[in-house]
Amino acid sequence: MIIDAHTHVWPDAIAEKALTANPVPGLEARGDGTVRGLDASMELSGVTMSCCLGIANEARHVDRVNGFVEGLVSPSRFGFGTVHVDLPVEENLASLARHGITAVKLHPLFQRFALDDRRLWDILDAFGSEIAVITHVGAGGGDAFTNSLSSPAMIAAIARQFPNLRLMACHFGGYKILDDAEEMLAGADIVLETSWPPSLTTLRPERVRALIKKHGAERIVFGSDWPMTDPATEIAAIQGLGLTDDETKLVLGSTMARMLRLDV
Repeated sequence: MIIDAHTHVWPDAIAEKALTANPVPGLEARGDGTVRGLDASMELSGVTMSCCLGIANEARHVDRVNGFVEGLVSPSRFGFGTVHVDLPVEENLASLARHGITAVKLHPLFQRFALDDRRLWDILDAFGSEIAVITHVGAGGGDAFTNSLSSPAMIAAIARQFPNLRLMACHFGGYKILDDAEEMLAGADIVLETSWPPSLTTLRPERVRALIKKHGAERIVFGSDWPMTDPATEIAAIQGLGLTDDETKLVLGSTMARMLRLDV
């Protein structure tokens, strides 16, 4: 079973606009961002289940995004909803409950709040162990301020403050700042996700293998970041790292199944 922990889809009418609204230098979409496009990519790559990550850049869009995420859910798609610090904790929780959502994506670069914002911490505290969280960590295509909104140090602080939170950090815990992520997070009790657009193959395989060995495959989940990458290429990169069969199975699906409490 292969579970892709990191994909993005939008309604057909806005998918093209969503893909081009926040261009990142050096990145070019490999898919169209539609549900149909994701399903076709999964069939080609052998992905069994994709986690579809919803993001509301503004508080007023939270419930609408969560409604869309609810409609995505199928045996091959797991929906991650959204929250926003500009809404009261109770309103965020009510939206998730209304749409049957048990996992959330945070994206500081787009949502414009920091991972150490105490309003976010109030939401995370309310999650307990019931709502899983995956978050972007590291730089992106924004300015220095935007890139400062998430960091490995912030992830480490969240993990210390909320030990029961089912927390996953995208991009090995630090996109474009892997040295910091390795120093602060490798070996810590935090689940790291593997996506590295435009491809994991841009990192030296021996470095990735060493990081996974140090951190433990039971705390690593595979993510592609489709449509910005080709999942088949990313899966092949994982399979080519020289991990044991058991480690590869953990990374490609078993760890994520555990994090999502899936009965597989």
